[in-house]
Amino acid sequence: MADKRFEKVYSQGTMTVSEIWIDKETGVNYLFHASGYAGGLTPLLDREGKPVISNVSSNKEL
Repeated sequence: MADKRFEKVYSQGTMTVSEIWIDKETGVNYLFHASGYAGGLTPLLDREGKPVISNVSSNKEL
């Protein structure tokens, strides 16, 4: 099975949940928020409005 593209790196809450997910191919961080049956996903932005990007290491062989 191939590695999963997204990795959850932070989570808080149980009924109302906030999570941060990282796209392991691009390094872009996403904020996921859910409350009850509703939820949403958006890129996590810095104070200048640019996406937060984490360093990602590639384990893929060329």
